[in-house]
Amino acid sequence: MATTADFRNGMVLEIDGQLVQLVYFQHVKPGKGGAFVRSKFKNVLTGAVTDKTWNAGERVKEVRLERRPVQYSYNDGQLYHFMDMETYDDIPVEGDMIGEDQLKYLLEGMECQGFVHGEKVIMLELPQFVELKVVETEPGLRGDTASGGTKPAKLETGAVVQVPLFVEQGDVLKVDRREHKYLTRV
Repeated sequence: MATTADFRNGMVLEIDGQLVQLVYFQHVKPGKGGAFVRSKFKNVLTGAVTDKTWNAGERVKEVRLERRPVQYSYNDGQLYHFMDMETYDDIPVEGDMIGEDQLKYLLEGMECQGFVHGEKVIMLELPQFVELKVVETEPGLRGDTASGGTKPAKLETGAVVQVPLFVEQGDVLKVDRREHKYLTRV
């Protein structure tokens, strides 16, 4: 058992028999009355987001998830198929479970983290930094590299990020997928 003082983003809790992930929390100490915690949760299975207010120090049931390496295999049009790297089992997953912002960076053969609860993968997380090839970008102007300008570049997965003017089509880039930012050429 944990308390509201133990809250951290990404923490998984069991509330009313449902597994939820803590997205946001804020401890509030008003001038009058007791302290409380405002929080926002995302249901792990359905993706529904709910708000909840807790009294300070209230007990919650924390769920420990086992991390397991999984590898993305293919998409059959409806489901995304991953392979468990320990048991070699096929894990079919709906796109909603992965999240639209992560799907933009998903590439065949990519190793990800699967979070297991009760021998079932309930959440997936891609690596924070991914290396992807530029398939489409405008040519940069010669001598304009000192201005610090940027241009959009379409990556092999369909994601679009802003890159410096010297990046060309065919370059492999290291991208921070959480912030959708170019980091460096590889």
